[in-house]
Amino acid sequence: KQYKQKKKLYCPFFYFVVNMGYVKVVKTSSYFSRYQVKYRRRREGKTDYRARLRLVKQDKNKYNTHKYRLVVRFSNKDITCQIVYASIAGDVVVASAYAHELPTYGLKVGLSNYAAAYCVGLLVARRVLTKFGLDEHYEGVVEADGEDFTVEPVEDGPRPFFCLLDTGLKRTSTGSKVFAALKGALDGGLDIPHNEKRLVGYSKSDKKMDAEVLQKYIYGGHVAEYMEEMQEEEPEKYEKHFSQYVEEDISGEDLEDLYKEVHAAIRANPVHEKKERSADYEKKNFKEVRLTYDQRKENLKEKLAALREEDDE
Repeated sequence: KQYKQKKKLYCPFFYFVVNMGYVKVVKTSSYFSRYQVKYRRRREGKTDYRARLRLVKQDKNKYNTHKYRLVVRFSNKDITCQIVYASIAGDVVVASAYAHELPTYGLKVGLSNYAAAYCVGLLVARRVLTKFGLDEHYEGVVEADGEDFTVEPVEDGPRPFFCLLDTGLKRTSTGSKVFAALKGALDGGLDIPHNEKRLVGYSKSDKKMDAEVLQKYIYGGHVAEYMEEMQEEEPEKYEKHFSQYVEEDISGEDLEDLYKEVHAAIRANPVHEKKERSADYEKKNFKEVRLTYDQRKENLKEKLAALREEDDE
């Protein structure tokens, strides 16, 4: 009897059951049957739908009134600013401006820095106001001084163009280039809800805005200081790092005047001119042209005739 009891105690199956931990089945069949796949752009990590819903949702008593957004996006070499409104069929772009357009206004270097973001914001603001005939009513700030500016509606005239800032997935930290584009759009004459706490020059400790610091960044003063410092300490690195500036013969002292000229050129003619396509180009067709019924009938006759000739021979 003792032997039999021991044999039962040391049974492999019994040992496995005693030593196995409790495992809870988390993802059951009911979990998978109720699983809802997320939107494609959420899966790709491109759209924050929680933020988008709040930017797009319109009051029910405003019916089909568009809710405009100032969409600001950054890539490695370009800056994009667009005035967009949402529709059931998809977003509609009313006006757009890009950093790669700035060479036409005189800025050929530094197309992705803080000062360039201000220029792109200014360009899209003047462009959309010109499109709706509001450019003469709302000039904004002609010479950037770094002071906080909010457009006021004119008497006996149309109200200012209102839109909301859409930063996407860009981190909205103090001093971000997103707010440089915002400042450019504000100085261009757009009405955008904002707070000066996120602009360059705001001190969290003093809780004050230093307009001179912001003005310096708008005119590329921080880049000029860095250029002068590097040129003195590391001339070889300067020649490599600022090679495009050297090619264009632009020094740190020239930047402020350069940006002022760019701002003036943008205000003079913000409209985008479409390039005319030349008619001397060969149209490429990568798909086979489908034959008509008559053509297929003629081809069949030719094949039958050829077969008859072979039979006769």
